[in-house]
Amino acid sequence: MNFENCISTGTKLDRYVILKPVSKGGFSIVYLAVDQQTKERVIIKEFMPKNQAKRLRNNTVTPISATKARLFQKGRMLFFQEASILTTLKHPNIVNVINFFRANGTVYMVMEFEAGDNLQCYIKKKIKNGLSERFILTVFPTLLEGLQVIHDSGYLHLDIKPGNIHIRPGGRPLLIDFGSVHRRELSRLHQPGQVMTTGYAPIEQFKRTGYVGPWTDLYAIGATIRSCLEGRPPIDSRLRLDKHQLVDAKTLFKKHYSQELLKAIDWCMEMDPELRPQTVAELTEKLPLLEETKSKPSQWLLRLTGSSRR
Repeated sequence: MNFENCISTGTKLDRYVILKPVSKGGFSIVYLAVDQQTKERVIIKEFMPKNQAKRLRNNTVTPISATKARLFQKGRMLFFQEASILTTLKHPNIVNVINFFRANGTVYMVMEFEAGDNLQCYIKKKIKNGLSERFILTVFPTLLEGLQVIHDSGYLHLDIKPGNIHIRPGGRPLLIDFGSVHRRELSRLHQPGQVMTTGYAPIEQFKRTGYVGPWTDLYAIGATIRSCLEGRPPIDSRLRLDKHQLVDAKTLFKKHYSQELLKAIDWCMEMDPELRPQTVAELTEKLPLLEETKSKPSQWLLRLTGSSRR
């Protein structure tokens, strides 16, 4: 990866020292750093939209032109909003934001460093055979616990995909990158602008009057699980609307995965939002359990439904 235009190793930001850049996206750069007070490693995410801003020699980030200034300022505001929301969402399966601050004309978000790898990397390694059902049922039920907290707090993630799921040792998932997070709106007339990822965003995210809700995130969950089986993103929901058929998971993968799991995927990926699970709890009731958990109530299910599974 080309790490030009990044902050140099050894640069001090607030109480942190940059160790190295680790990834770049269209709107941000992510660095590994060390906290000078605690001596612990942290992850720092810098708002740096590559098509809107440039870095000066003193590390100041500034719009590339007067016409881009408004977009840059709005994006910076939303990035700051994302950081402030994440400091209130505390759960073992949600990335832990421990600080955020303004500097160099932009905004920085500081997160706990967690060892592990991206789910997209796991999928690429298993592209021919797909990830095992055991892996899927280790990762996704606990990931859904974190998603439930987001929904219960009145927010939607709106960009769930393999690239935004970090897998820690032991298969412990972490939902990351809340760049599209928004407070849930109850009216069809007041939907926020959204960033969509092809294959994982349902049709309502592409429509100006589309009504987004928990069912929107659950479509993305289904699409993400399907990509674990298939090794690639599902077909764009807009193409599905134009009669491009998506073969049911329960038909396509019936030789390798349980029907219970495949039916849950197909349910999440219904085109009509009203035909999908409407809440995380509805979906978790239908997901199969790992063999060793069948003899006792699942703790994640108890937390979501308040009852035992019979």
